[in-house]
Amino acid sequence: MEQPVLLEMRGISKEFPGVKALDGVNLTVRAGTVHALMGENGAGKSTLMKCLFGIYRKDAGQIFLEGKEIDFKNSKDALENGVAMVHQELNQALTRSVQDNLWLGRYPKLAGIMVDEAGMAKRTKEIFETLDVHVNPRTIMSTMPVSQRQMVEIAKAVSYDAKIVVFDEPTSSLTEAEVEHLFRIIDMLKKKGCGIIYISHKMEEILRISDDVTIMRDGQWVATRPAGELTMDEIIRLMVGRELTNRFPPKTNKPGEVILDVQHIAGKYTRLKDATFQLRKGEVLGIAGLDGSGRTEVLENLFGAMTREGGTITLHGKQIQNRSPRESIKNGFALLTEERRATGIFGIRDIRENTVISSLKDYLVGGVCLSNKKMAEKTDWSIQAMHIKTPSQKTQIRSLSGGNQQKVIIGRWLLTSPEVLLLDEPTRGIDVGAKYEIYQLIINLANEGKGVIMVSSEMPELLGVCDRIIVMSGGQVAGEVDARTTSQEEILTLAAKYV
Repeated sequence: MEQPVLLEMRGISKEFPGVKALDGVNLTVRAGTVHALMGENGAGKSTLMKCLFGIYRKDAGQIFLEGKEIDFKNSKDALENGVAMVHQELNQALTRSVQDNLWLGRYPKLAGIMVDEAGMAKRTKEIFETLDVHVNPRTIMSTMPVSQRQMVEIAKAVSYDAKIVVFDEPTSSLTEAEVEHLFRIIDMLKKKGCGIIYISHKMEEILRISDDVTIMRDGQWVATRPAGELTMDEIIRLMVGRELTNRFPPKTNKPGEVILDVQHIAGKYTRLKDATFQLRKGEVLGIAGLDGSGRTEVLENLFGAMTREGGTITLHGKQIQNRSPRESIKNGFALLTEERRATGIFGIRDIRENTVISSLKDYLVGGVCLSNKKMAEKTDWSIQAMHIKTPSQKTQIRSLSGGNQQKVIIGRWLLTSPEVLLLDEPTRGIDVGAKYEIYQLIINLANEGKGVIMVSSEMPELLGVCDRIIVMSGGQVAGEVDARTTSQEEILTLAAKYV
């Protein structure tokens, strides 16, 4: 028997200055099912969900929940009426505890006055036990890795006992074990009769857990099909409007002599204990490892974004210090951070400002004033080269999709003409078409003689783009493998070596 319709969105339209983000989009979600929402970056997926959740006001259309028309004024209104959302970009109170974040805006009270700390801790523990989440409720959020913070956000959404739960790229920062854990939570919600809306660019996940799939392109509905009738190739064709035969471009780069020699670097007050490796001219070097293995810390150490406790960095035979990001940029390093919203973009500034911020000295006139003409030209180059979807250079970067924000940051660093490009999860939250463009860009940079070091939690990505892969485990290098001959099993074995 087919499950009853829980949510129906009819003819939803939304326009921003210069761009029609949604154009008459329909979506129907049945109780006890997972409905995947797919499309390229900028297709309108997150915008549609923000219209549902009350973050944006829709310009046209109707929304029905259990047959009753709704129009939430804000996210609090949505949550109180049974619609919860796990956002792609985490927006948490990092200096507060886990339980504070879980109950923010709805603290349990004693006598209607005092916050019931004991009751809050007890309820938090019960929710975590139900979901099998192993996090101390009193832990300060900023001390936890992104993956654990993501699980807290998932637990928060579930705690509202919602009828509809929206997951927007929930696995973009989760390890494989945590992804399996999330799928168990989703299965539990399905059995309770919840309707799940699942946004992801990971095809394997979509085909595995979805019951129905809706595909969007350029703000419009393209198709809704049962997941069992779709293949990966068919989904890609519907998403991008064309065939995409290969997930990865050919490796045309040819690594040459060693340009960077890293010996026994260790970070102060971090998980990084000991990392030694070399990077060659024109090489793409991957860094694999489980969450907490020290992958990100290697890049932050090289870029001077953390205090180094020991070790040496040698570039072209000359020892350098890279004591700060400013010094690292002068030495030809560039870092694309894992969390673009927290450490990558200046959200309230426009695209031009975000693009030129790291190379301002190049636009000085007479050493005093900035040339608007030069900055506009370089920003236009970046928009064209990165295929950034934006109404104009003056658009606030926070209004762009996550993938387009990522492209802006990559363009920013390319304008500094880096010699060593450090990429931390460069395709996180990016659609399959844009991923291919970024992979091609990485290989093109290697062809130009640049050295690229790339951290990724996606194993096929490392194997498809990199020449060599070093594997981190327990804060140290557990081994090195050739990307052409290794396997995912060998990498995972090394990743568990010092755990």
